[in-house]
Formats: sequence, structure tokens, C-alpha cells
Amino acid sequence: MAGFKAALINELEKLYRKKKVIVAAIVSLMFIILGQLSITVIRSGFGIRGVSSTEFPLLVLSVVVNTILPLFTALVTIDSFSGEFSHNTMKITITRPVTRLKFFAAKISSIFIFVLINLTFVMIFSTIVGIIFNSNSFTLQGIIRILVSYLVTLIPMTVLALIIVLLTNILNSGISVFFVTILIFLLFKGLGIIFSSYSSLLFTSLLDWYKLWITSNISILKIFRQFMIMLSYDILLFTGAYYLFDKKDF
Repeated sequence: MAGFKAALINELEKLYRKKKVIVAAIVSLMFIILGQLSITVIRSGFGIRGVSSTEFPLLVLSVVVNTILPLFTALVTIDSFSGEFSHNTMKITITRPVTRLKFFAAKISSIFIFVLINLTFVMIFSTIVGIIFNSNSFTLQGIIRILVSYLVTLIPMTVLALIIVLLTNILNSGISVFFVTILIFLLFKGLGIIFSSYSSLLFTSLLDWYKLWITSNISILKIFRQFMIMLSYDILLFTGAYYLFDKKDF
């Protein structure tokens, strides 16, 4: 456990030094501000009712989880694996007294922590912006809905991150991984529209899993079924990616 902890701290330090967390935070903040300004302009210009303080963070989440968050998750994951493969820095790290499994798990954990930090940042600032512009609609129940929505979104994001990890261990070029990831994401989005009856099996549809938690009639069975699908994805992807990673000659 000590080896895993040391490897995780090292991965988090590398992630922080590369400033990707700060860049992601700045872009997310700009997106939140521009989103609220757009809603304000539409509301004042066309007389359309704007969203409430508790609806705005959920609106932001629905957009971020399908655009900005996957993008930065891909960049961080590619840099963590393909970047170190190409610069031969993986060889230096792997010589430390820690097993490859712990080292691999530490890398993936650091990516998950990055996603969690990004989600938390977006949640906090979108909620603050929502309250500033629509303070009258602020409720405790609404805050709970926001908190639950953002927290449970981490689980489907782990599936996307592990897909990218698998690709980084198959393809040598980080650029190739990035474009293949985009193609896969768009392909699955399209398949979800064409074959809507099977969309719940596609990882892109699982990004909206949080919506099952905030409906008026919560379906525990459906939540559990989709959770098991995501867990199956995670186990298979982690196993496949680690197998490829372990076979690499650094």
C-alpha cells in the first residue's frame, strides 16, 4: 500500500506541474460565465424565462460531460501514458520499488482524481453563478440534487478514461489516440441515436446516468442495472489495458 501511495502522490505532482488542472479550471469557468451570460441575454432579449439557480448547474453538467470534460480527460490520460511512452520517462519511473500493477493503478487513480476535481470545480462555481443570478429559486433540495448529480457522474467518466488508457497501450502516437478517441465518441453517440433501444449499453449514453438519480420517480432497478454495466466496462477495460501495459518492454 505504501508503494501505491508514493506512486499516486508522484503522479498527482506530475499532473499539477503540467498545469492541466489549472487550464481545465480556467476553461470550465469561462464556459460557466459565457453560459450564464447567454441565458441572461436570451431572457432579456426574447422574454424567455431563464433557468433557476438549481437548474443552471445541471444544465452546465449536461453540456460539460459531453464536451469539455471528455476532452480534458483524454488530454490528461494521453499525456500520462502516451506522453511518457514517447519521452521514455516511463522507464525511469518503473524502476522504482513498486509493482507494475500498483504503478498502473496509481496512474489511473490520478486521472480519476483529476476528473473528480474538475467536476467539483464546475459544480461549485456553476452553483454560485446560479445563485447570484437567480437567488430566489435557491433550495436545499436543489443543492442535494446538484451534489448527487455531479458525484455520480464520476462513475461513467471512469469508463471513458479506461477506454483511452486502453487505446494508449495499443497505439504508439498520442495524436492517434486523441483522434481515435474522438471518432469512437462520435460513433457511439451516433449509434445511440440510431439504435435508441440499445443506447443504455453504450458508454456515451451512460454519461447521462445522473438523470436517473434526480427524476421524480427514481428507478432503483434501472440505476443498478446501468451501474453493473459500467462496472463490467471498468473491469474489462482495466484488465485489458493492464495486460497490454504489463507486456510492454520499457
